[in-house]
Amino acid sequence: MLRGPVGKMLSRLAIITSRIMGPDDANIVGNVHGGTILKMIEDAGCIIGTRHCNTQTGDRCVAALARVERTDFLYPMFIGEVAHVSAEITYTSKHSVEVQVNVLSENILTGAKKVTNKATLWYVPLSLRNVDKIIEVPPIEYTSTESEELGKKRYEAQKLERMETKERNGEVITPVSFPERHTKEPYTVGFSQSSLIHLIGPSDCTLHGFVHGGVTMKLMDEVAGIVAARHCKTNIVTASVDAINFHRKIKKGCVITISGRMTFTSNKSMEIEVFVDADSLLETDKGKYRAVTAFFTYISLDKENKPLPVPPLKVGI
Repeated sequence: MLRGPVGKMLSRLAIITSRIMGPDDANIVGNVHGGTILKMIEDAGCIIGTRHCNTQTGDRCVAALARVERTDFLYPMFIGEVAHVSAEITYTSKHSVEVQVNVLSENILTGAKKVTNKATLWYVPLSLRNVDKIIEVPPIEYTSTESEELGKKRYEAQKLERMETKERNGEVITPVSFPERHTKEPYTVGFSQSSLIHLIGPSDCTLHGFVHGGVTMKLMDEVAGIVAARHCKTNIVTASVDAINFHRKIKKGCVITISGRMTFTSNKSMEIEVFVDADSLLETDKGKYRAVTAFFTYISLDKENKPLPVPPLKVGI
């Protein structure tokens, strides 16, 4: 708990949103869909980031998601429970905001509560007048010089990794060919790989007319989940998500292709690489480009929700 003037200031930068989980939020296992939780996390981060960046005079702006650090799914959340999502700004650079988000589940019948997720997100404020203009971020006060220095190190590390990931994943991958899947050997990359095609409409977008980061993450989790389920043929749940990097904006009217492929298996988990490629229907001269990349980790469960061994991935086939 922060004390004194600084503590009071940072508490004003914190928000908590709550929502009861319903049947529409469930995955096929009956737990809350990992993509639903990711979207709630991003909603909270966007709200607090946008609020903070609009505390100054000048252009109004909206905080756009640039990166999500590793997110662990510590415990499952169930239908009927209340999700409490809290967000706090922990670091600001000249043009970016770091937001720490925690998700707490509450059983309103028993009163039991537990932390299910923790995540760190990075946002950049984009002007409402000119979406290509990044607004300067108002600074926050820190509890100590050390906390500011630690935040700066996190900022530099994520910036470097985001640039390296963008360079490494610059090529558009070959689309998945579904008709041939039945001819591929089980437990190979080709057998389980999957893709989803989605047209970005108004309901998917922010005030800028670009796709909401939470919408993209939910679709990515769906594709990764299909890959994991095809590989195991069992119930699967999201265990963690490594860094999600948003390389380029996706505009309303774009067709996005979300592709996932198995990259690694251990006895207990599966790692799935997910790409989002965008192609504008209206601006065909721009061509297809890679917009988002991430790695998802899943575990296999039996009917009692206990972990099952994961079939090994057959590589080179």
